Amino acid sequence: MCTRAGRRPWLLALLAVVCVWGAIADDGMWTFDNPPRKQLKELYGFEPTQEWLDHVRLSSVRFNDGGSGAFVSPDGLVLTNHHVARGQLQKMSSREKNYVADGYLAQTQADEIKSTDLELNVLVGMENITARVHAAVKPGMSPKEALDARKAVTAQISKESKEKTGLRADVVSFYQGGEYWLYTYRQYTDVRLVMAPESQIAFYGGDADNFTYPRYDLDMAFFRVYENGKPLKTNHYLRWKTAGAVDGELVFVSGHPGSTNRLQTYAQTEYQRDYVYPVRLRSLERRLATLKAYSAKGPEQARRAASNIFGIENSLKASRGEYNGLLDSALMAKKATEEKDFRDRVAANPSWKEQYAWAWDTVAAAVGRSKASSKTKTYRQVGGRTFGFATTLVQYASEIKKPNGERLAPYQDANLESTKFRLFSRAPVHADMDEAQITDALTEALEYLGPEDPYVKTVLNGKTPADVARELSQGSGLADPAVRKKLLEGGEKAIAASTDPAIVLARKLEPINREAREWDEKNVTSTLTKASEKLGEARFAVYGKSTYPDATFTLRLSYGTVKGYPMNGTVAPSKTTLYGLYDRAYSFDNKGDFALPQRFMDRRAALDLATPADFVSTCDIIGGNSGSPVVNKEGEYVGLIFDGNIESLPGRFLYSDEANRAVSVHSAYMIEALRKLYDATTLADELEGTRSGVHQGAGSK
Repeated sequence: MCTRAGRRPWLLALLAVVCVWGAIADDGMWTFDNPPRKQLKELYGFEPTQEWLDHVRLSSVRFNDGGSGAFVSPDGLVLTNHHVARGQLQKMSSREKNYVADGYLAQTQADEIKSTDLELNVLVGMENITARVHAAVKPGMSPKEALDARKAVTAQISKESKEKTGLRADVVSFYQGGEYWLYTYRQYTDVRLVMAPESQIAFYGGDADNFTYPRYDLDMAFFRVYENGKPLKTNHYLRWKTAGAVDGELVFVSGHPGSTNRLQTYAQTEYQRDYVYPVRLRSLERRLATLKAYSAKGPEQARRAASNIFGIENSLKASRGEYNGLLDSALMAKKATEEKDFRDRVAANPSWKEQYAWAWDTVAAAVGRSKASSKTKTYRQVGGRTFGFATTLVQYASEIKKPNGERLAPYQDANLESTKFRLFSRAPVHADMDEAQITDALTEALEYLGPEDPYVKTVLNGKTPADVARELSQGSGLADPAVRKKLLEGGEKAIAASTDPAIVLARKLEPINREAREWDEKNVTSTLTKASEKLGEARFAVYGKSTYPDATFTLRLSYGTVKGYPMNGTVAPSKTTLYGLYDRAYSFDNKGDFALPQRFMDRRAALDLATPADFVSTCDIIGGNSGSPVVNKEGEYVGLIFDGNIESLPGRFLYSDEANRAVSVHSAYMIEALRKLYDATTLADELEGTRSGVHQGAGSK
């Protein structure tokens, strides 16, 4: 657990070395249209070719439910983390088969298990559409009119692309709206589980070791993509290097970091510190307590809640680390210094001053208005999967009638396929767990908003949170995907006539939610978007395109070296070994989160204990990068990202190559385990290319 104890040495190191504009270090989550060629050449003498970049990009995979992965064979084999796969493993599991805890190995392709609702994306096209988006905003438009114009044109661009190519089409903004890009993805929804180890070794050390290093996790899982009922044939996959990376070696991470806040203004960073994080931490702690109480009711409840508890504990530890960074006055001073430098440079140029100087105050004012609605945006939540389905159905009926450009994003033509795929998920819904979560969410809303809040009054209608939760979870039929499909196909008439309690409540809440959205768009989002775009333009004017945009769950390339770091008055090594794994197990008497699966005890003598287990690098990552491949200069697969060290958590706001470390599973550990512990010889052969014909026609850098 990261706690604040005076000024941390890692932060002093960060402040000594970090200069966001100009210093050359191993920071950066770079888009593939603007790779860090200058930095790589100056620091490492390496210049990636366009062929190398394209091959790495087309080998990289986005797990649309959160996370990253990569193709590792020409037969559609995808490697990611066990913890990225965990949600799907949970949905596949039952009282009789617990794939999360016990793992799984398909002996043949016929044994590969189809995921319930997993969508994988591969980025195949990138088009800069900034000029078209900016041109849609006409002089004299109010901020709200400009927001609507942007929304309409981006929806139209996505629709045109989807109709022309058949590919998923996402419009994404970078540099706070300074750039807009159309990203097109090949979508795969027939994705089948091949192999996963036991959670005990995938998440070895449990929450105590999470976000720490040294580590010994075997955090891996394999899926296979199918197309037209057969394994996908692809020329773009990462060749396996069992020897992996060595100390001091240049490596790269190609993945999908979720979000960072490095380009936010100082006012926005203060808002995160003073409003967002305190509320987030309080809510996460509450949700965790609710699920742990539910889990304590019995082994089946514990199985059902395990993945949710894992996710919340992970979020809690990450959020505490980020929050502690914001509480440090030195970090905030660094943010203030960066902004002052930026503003001074703008003010020194009369043209820039006229165009951009107003934007900082406008952002601050919008943030101030956001504070007024922060409570309602936070606590107006019902919770539970059943009510989530109801909300989607009611919104669909309302939104689908509108012109495409006026709809909420999930219901625009380009996104409907993915929305329906999630809505019709075959994953089981556990009514009793839904009931516990809804009860807690409504109790929280009542406590923080009060009984006279329109939302609370509408939801409770004189009843207790527990009463409403019981009605929604036990009385709704929406747990059945066939019922959801029938309602959607019946359209507005069927949804308006439905007496399902979840649908009835969602219909009542839709006007309240719509009013809140419209207020936020008019008073916050519209002015914030306009001012942020100007700050993006100002950044290009002042600094050029010499830096990278904040993370947006889009594909990025990071680079760094395999390198240890000072830690706790000593030095953390760049790698750990299986010797260390067994030492850690025996040091804790092979109990609790430090117990090894029985196969590790039974087959210890067969293992080469000098095999590298996990390693660290200076690559810049954050949540969403989990499952990303680590590749070398030859584009070979050498490691699997699964975590960052605890010192890296404030990296959401500032990066330091002195303190930040990305933690990966070593390629040698995965092969050693597959061959000697899991009897997964066929899978190991596929990875190493020793199966006949496996590497024929494979792409190269």
